[in-house]
Amino acid sequence: MYHNDKKYALTNCVLLDGSEHMEPQTGKAVCIDGEKINEIVDAQHTPAGYEAVDLGGKYVLPGLINMHVHLPASGKPKKKASDPKKLVKLITFCALTNRIGVSMCEGYAKTELLSGVTTIRTVGGVADYDTKIRDLAAAGKILAPRVLASNMAVSVPGGHMAGSLAYEAHSAEEAAALVEKIAAEKPDLIKLMITGGVLDAEVVGEPGVLRMQPELVKAACDKAHSLGMIVAAHVESPEGVMVALQNGVDSIEHGAQPNDEMIALFKQRKAFQISTISPALPYALFDRSISHATYEQQENGKIVFDGIVALAKANLAAGVPVGLGTDVGCPYITHYDMWRELHYFVKYCGVTPAFALYSATKLNARLAGIGDLTGSIEADKQADLIVCSGNPLQNLSALRELDMVVKGGYRIDKPQIKKMDEVERELDKFL
Repeated sequence: MYHNDKKYALTNCVLLDGSEHMEPQTGKAVCIDGEKINEIVDAQHTPAGYEAVDLGGKYVLPGLINMHVHLPASGKPKKKASDPKKLVKLITFCALTNRIGVSMCEGYAKTELLSGVTTIRTVGGVADYDTKIRDLAAAGKILAPRVLASNMAVSVPGGHMAGSLAYEAHSAEEAAALVEKIAAEKPDLIKLMITGGVLDAEVVGEPGVLRMQPELVKAACDKAHSLGMIVAAHVESPEGVMVALQNGVDSIEHGAQPNDEMIALFKQRKAFQISTISPALPYALFDRSISHATYEQQENGKIVFDGIVALAKANLAAGVPVGLGTDVGCPYITHYDMWRELHYFVKYCGVTPAFALYSATKLNARLAGIGDLTGSIEADKQADLIVCSGNPLQNLSALRELDMVVKGGYRIDKPQIKKMDEVERELDKFL
């Protein structure tokens, strides 16, 4: 069982607490009792009964939170596109293949944790695998992050992920009924696929074409809200963002070129954006001989890349919250590279490393509805922490190799991850 029932204190460390204007703090001890941070004290006044864990001057910060995860895919690049519908049919064929599918997702969740991500928010998965893994992780039966689960999403015929990671709604009534069906599995949020994506577009200039009509969006959101659930939506065009916000969506996943009316709607709806620069970058910026993207996919990738960045900048300027996620599962986007999304946020949106860290920890926790539980290093919060040798406020690549991961007080020393050489080599060109 992956539980901690001991009392220990992290000492001789540099503390980065996850707050928006965090500064390195020295001379502190983080006292952990079971799953929680009991208190943070001056190191020389560590209470009796705590085992001292000397970190040798290393940096302690909150575990990262990845707000946009598809658990079933590894992110391994492929030269030829596969058929996701066929793959999902294969994996859900019988009890044995379902067990294999869940086990595969468990392995990917473990990779997220070992990379320093102590909470994931899934936004489209196979069947009810996400909630199964959430419950196994919460019970300490598997080594995994905390999971906020969506299970299957809702799409439309011909829509994004339709028939694989999303059900197909043919009418407003069916959209509401599908939300009710998904909600019966007790997920934490509902995911809609409102527009197409880079791979769905058939001509240049058409990524994010509106697929789900406004009345279906409204019906799904109304049903979800009546059940006390928030709605996240895949959106990659200005029209899609407007339709989503006008009809009740709570979070825009990805984004598109902004305008004043759009930003006003974000504020009016108290909605937020989850910026996902990672998946657009290989399509937009890699040489096509490397990405194996078509000319149309590369041009549409540039449109999506520019739109996500532009919307994030506009939202930041207007005070609209912008959380971070990787869209893991897309080509070249792995379960161990959340730190790169922080780097891209700094590089392309102009924020500081401290603000990127805050966005990926304390802010992400608040946006996910678990700000009282995790996201910062404070008394009574869950002991979800990571330890690294370098100072991430100076260079976020310090998060690339970790010395320790702590999830709910359970300590993993020197976590090891098998990485994909090709992915590392190509993405490192954009550091």
